[in-house]
Amino acid sequence: MTWNFIILFFTSLAAGSLAVFIPQWKEKDFKMALIFAGAYLFSITILHLLPELFADHESAYFMGLYVLLGFLLQQVLDYLSSGIEHGHIHHPGGHGMGNSVWTLMIGLFLHAFLEGTLLSKQPTLLHHHHGSETLLIGILLHKMPEAFALVAVLLTRLNKKKTFILLVLFSLASPLGMLSTDWLYGNAVIGAGAINVLFGLVAGGFLHISTTIFFESSPQHKFQLRKLLIILLASGLAILSEYII
Repeated sequence: MTWNFIILFFTSLAAGSLAVFIPQWKEKDFKMALIFAGAYLFSITILHLLPELFADHESAYFMGLYVLLGFLLQQVLDYLSSGIEHGHIHHPGGHGMGNSVWTLMIGLFLHAFLEGTLLSKQPTLLHHHHGSETLLIGILLHKMPEAFALVAVLLTRLNKKKTFILLVLFSLASPLGMLSTDWLYGNAVIGAGAINVLFGLVAGGFLHISTTIFFESSPQHKFQLRKLLIILLASGLAILSEYII
C-alpha cells in the first residue's frame, strides 16, 4: 500500500512537471502516448475488471447498471474538466476553456480519487492469481498524459508556482482514494458490496475515457497504421501482464 502511494504520487508529479520543462512538446507524439495508454486501459478493463465484477453472483445482476452509471458519471466529470482525462489540451484562445481552474480541478480530482479506489480491496475471482499490478500499471499509464495535459492547460492561466501546487493536489487524489477506501473497508464502514459498486463505476469511467481517446484520435475515421500498431502493442502487453507474466 505504501509503495502504491509513493509511485502513484511521484509518477503524476513527474509527468506533470515535464510539461514545464518541455514547453515545445509535439502534439503528435503526445497523441501517440495517449493512444497507448487508452488501449492498455481499455484492455485491462475488459480482461481484468469486468470478469472480476461479473464473477460475483450476488452483485452481477446489477453490475451492468453500475458500469453504465460510471460511464455516464464520467461524462459529467468530462464536462467539469473539459476532457483533460483523455488528453484535451486547450491553448490560449482555443475552444473549451470556459471552465474555471477550480471546476477543472474538481472534475479531475474526483476522477482520480475514484480510480485510486481500485487499488484498495479487490473483488475475489476464483483461480485468478493476479493482484493489483495490472491495474496499477494501467492507472499509471493513464495518469502520465493526464497530469501532462493538466499542467499544459494550467500554465495558460496560472504562474508556475500555483500550477505546481495544483499538480501536487491532483497527484494526491488517487493515493487518497486508495487509502480512504482501504480504511473504510478495514473499519467495516463499507462492505464488499460497496467495493463492487465503486469498481463498477470506475470500470464504466475507464470505458468512457478509453473509447473517447480512440474516436478522437481519428476524427475523419481514416486508417492509421501507426495508431493500429500502438493499440496492438498496448493490448498485447495487457494480455501478457494479465495471463502470462
